Amino acid sequence: MHDRDASLGRDLLAWLDEAARHSLPGPGVTRLFCSAEHRAVLELIAGWMREAGLEPHLDASGNLVGSCPRAAAGERTLILGSHQDTVVEGGKYDGMLGVALPLMALKTLREQGVELPYGILVVAFGDEEGTRFQSTLIGSRALAGTFQAESLDATDADGMTLGEALRDFGGDPEAIPALARDPERVLGFCEVHIEQGPVLEQRDHAVGVVTALTGIERHRVTLTGKAGHAGTTPMPGRCDALVGAAEMVAAVDRVLNATDNLVGVVGKLDVRPNAVNVIPAETTFTLELRSPSAEVRRAGRAQLLDAFAEIAETRGLSLDIEQTYSAEAVDCADWMIEALEAASEECGQPAERLFSGAGHDGLAMRDLTDIGMLFVRCRDGLSHHPDEAITAADADAATRVLMAFLRGLAKRD
Repeated sequence: MHDRDASLGRDLLAWLDEAARHSLPGPGVTRLFCSAEHRAVLELIAGWMREAGLEPHLDASGNLVGSCPRAAAGERTLILGSHQDTVVEGGKYDGMLGVALPLMALKTLREQGVELPYGILVVAFGDEEGTRFQSTLIGSRALAGTFQAESLDATDADGMTLGEALRDFGGDPEAIPALARDPERVLGFCEVHIEQGPVLEQRDHAVGVVTALTGIERHRVTLTGKAGHAGTTPMPGRCDALVGAAEMVAAVDRVLNATDNLVGVVGKLDVRPNAVNVIPAETTFTLELRSPSAEVRRAGRAQLLDAFAEIAETRGLSLDIEQTYSAEAVDCADWMIEALEAASEECGQPAERLFSGAGHDGLAMRDLTDIGMLFVRCRDGLSHHPDEAITAADADAATRVLMAFLRGLAKRD
């Protein structure tokens, strides 16, 4: 960006700094679905939508949707957007960049007097991370027509169901099925997102064009043993649920390190009764597996579940495994890849193709329409962390690429 002052990028980062203030106390950004922080940030995003010429409204699933007059009239519409929610102590840009950047692009096009000959929706999806309810892609599944009503029964740490939280927030669980869009009236879905990896930084490129999104599955594993006094119960014969879980976590690490194209994590662990002098009676942990190959992921899962069963039997523990989430890998549409590449070239930005190792709302939106994705370089490839960072120059470049993409789409037959 040597020939520009990156003013759009600086304005965009200022927007994102303001959004980051709507967070629970502590490092980074923590903003959960249907929380007070979620409500507050939507007021801010609604203002951005109005500046971009869109009319905002909260839909039944907790999405904030900004629509232009053409979209409201039922004309064929391009959907843009990303998610507002974060992981605990996350960063400013994961998700929110893809909400703010298209609004900055549309605002700028509006100021330039450019009128797009198709409808536009920009969506701030309510729940992509699944941090609060462990049930992700609620909003994007609603638009895609694949929402599953049983998701409403998922509970948070306080025992509140997703359905209850959504009603309190102003949503309407019973009306979610009616949110499904007509595929014939949708041009496609395009999301801008930080890369969450090191490839663009290694290539010294501001942006990259995504070819596919990884497949993801999540499981909740519960081991039940027997509590007892830690000082008076002999070591032989103990049914310690935490020791069994520790062996399983180690097995996960071994299998993942020995399997190409498979990654995963045990990211959450709960122990009951969680007392300093009591043998753990129950331990629950989460298992997440990711791979672009469904076959690799399924084989890894089978290997791990067999290992878990053997450990549980050896330790005298009962084992319960519940799959809480599954999404298969999806490809981005060739025409969308090519259009984003052409827009990047028009803006003087090299934009090689790369694969997304993270899941996004596109996993659900692919059931509705063609999807495309533009990655933006992030410092050290860091994401889901308070130190998440992008530069004003890269933010500016990505905004201009999206503007060129939107103009180029107007020329398509």
